Amino acid sequence: MALLNTTINDFLDQLATKEPVPGGGSVAAVSGAMAAGLISMVCSLTIGKKKYAEVEAEMHGLMDRAEALRHELQELAEADVDAFRRLSAAYKLPRETSADVAIRRDAIEQATVVATDVPLQTARAAASIIPLCRPAAEKGNSAAISDVGVAVLLAQAAVRSALLNVEINLHSLQDTRYVLQTRAQVSAITQSLSADTEAIMALVNGQLA
Repeated sequence: MALLNTTINDFLDQLATKEPVPGGGSVAAVSGAMAAGLISMVCSLTIGKKKYAEVEAEMHGLMDRAEALRHELQELAEADVDAFRRLSAAYKLPRETSADVAIRRDAIEQATVVATDVPLQTARAAASIIPLCRPAAEKGNSAAISDVGVAVLLAQAAVRSALLNVEINLHSLQDTRYVLQTRAQVSAITQSLSADTEAIMALVNGQLA
């Protein structure tokens, strides 16, 4: 059954079992999707309001970007499950002969790369939500300012959570070049993450004060 075709209750019940999927990678993606959904909600609460007529076009554009990221992250939640299953299957390959061992080793390496790329994409998509939070905080419906705060905090958590899954997989890889390239991408994603989140939360808290 597709992960996102389940109810929230079923998802949480499955998450709480000893089954490996869904796991942290899917949770990171779903958290990011929820953050994007909150930005779309703030835009929806702003569009059509006379008080915010001057920013309506901007809110439409903002919502389009948030919705694109939401759908991407929903797909990544599914992709994370698929990547784990592929990796699990690779570990179960036979290793009776030297040829078996080589085939299994290569399959594990390739599957681990996929299992690393998916949460890396999740982190990148979740990080892309954070810049959307600033205009939502500055120009969106002020009655929903707390929702912007939840969105930016969820997005930051989704980034950091996804990158934990990247990190654990990097330790298993033999491809040094890939590992170095991936670490460089991780560094780029996280470079201003905390500062950007804190700046947006300052806007949120300023309106709540």
